[in-house]
Amino acid sequence: MPNRFYNAEDVALLEGEVSVRRPRDEGDPRPPFAIDRDRVIFSSVFRRLQSKTQVFQSGEYDFYRTRLTHSIEVARIGRSIAEFLNATQPGFGSELFVDPDLVEAIGLAHDIGHPPFGHIGERRLHALMTGWGGFEGNAQTLRLLAERFYERPKQSRGLNPTRAFLDGVLKYKSLHCEECAGGEAPRHHFLYDEQEYLRDFALGGAANTQACRAKTELNDCKSLECQIMDWADDTAYCLHDILDGVKARFITVEAIEHWAAGQALDEVEQSLLKKLLEIIRLENIEPVFNSKIGQFIRAGRLAKREHPLAAQTQRYAWSLEISPAIITEAEFYKKLALDIIFRSPSILQIEFKGGFIIDRLFGALHEHYIEPETPKLAFLPARWTATLAEAKTTSARARLACDFLADLTDGAAIRLYRRLFDPAFGSITDLT
Repeated sequence: MPNRFYNAEDVALLEGEVSVRRPRDEGDPRPPFAIDRDRVIFSSVFRRLQSKTQVFQSGEYDFYRTRLTHSIEVARIGRSIAEFLNATQPGFGSELFVDPDLVEAIGLAHDIGHPPFGHIGERRLHALMTGWGGFEGNAQTLRLLAERFYERPKQSRGLNPTRAFLDGVLKYKSLHCEECAGGEAPRHHFLYDEQEYLRDFALGGAANTQACRAKTELNDCKSLECQIMDWADDTAYCLHDILDGVKARFITVEAIEHWAAGQALDEVEQSLLKKLLEIIRLENIEPVFNSKIGQFIRAGRLAKREHPLAAQTQRYAWSLEISPAIITEAEFYKKLALDIIFRSPSILQIEFKGGFIIDRLFGALHEHYIEPETPKLAFLPARWTATLAEAKTTSARARLACDFLADLTDGAAIRLYRRLFDPAFGSITDLT
């Protein structure tokens, strides 16, 4: 039975001369959004997330979340939010509903552009790419989905996504050059300048982009499915950072009490603090925080929305509203995790090391691949060497070198660093 929430424009595929995209079989019985989801799941870019840092370094212990487990959790939470909204929103039902396959696909894909070593990897690549348009994890996700999803030499390799899927991944829609218009380069939250055509496609055309620019802030211009993914992402990391922090012994009763002594907590935050200390003392945090996932899922409701695109697609006719009490709780956990975990010496030491590795690798690529028109010393895999050699400008080579580094897992980046800079590591046999 057709779903009236979506129209032909929502399921339109990214076409055009920019790339040779993977075709879709007209006899495939799966709905378009299910194809989007399945192509993400059965891909190498998705599998690589298993060895990329979420908070704690990938591979250190088996119970820490990685980018892969985080993405699976975001996808599952997002799907549950969609199912909850469909079951509780007046007027929604079997013929009008938020597609759970679409929300799941967006959740699975939302982090595939993130580089090794977590947030420090993103910050260092952005700094190193200052002269060539910067680096942004969400923009890199878009680059993978639209142009680099499949590893085929000498061909563009886009996923050929639907419009609703591509738009759902786009948390930010402002271009780098637009963010620079005020005279200062952005720290994050932008698209690459060359992705303007993809933004126009996601919004249904350049005219729609102009309409959104005139009446809304582009970075606040999110489809309903994107809003659901965003809240699912917040739910996953604000709860799971606390859970993993307790298991890793970063968050203890003593650490929380010391932290709280320096905070000006209001009455609600004091109550949240008291409950958190109680469940940690009772060693009951995992079941309690797992039950909170359900509370966060059920905290949302749909509200009608005025938006320039509302007349063209239901995806912009609705907004997701979250209970203020739940938002307050989420923000409390985020602040506590930021201060106790992310600003701890142990995590900052790991960040320093990851940033140092990224800096050294980029420096080697700059010397041997980016600056010269032909590689000076071709130490990258043959496919990457050939691709970089075909690039006509320094800027294009820099972007490709950035792609290479962003694709690496934590372990792969460390091994490459050791091959290049550790005299005692590697041999001729290792290179075959």
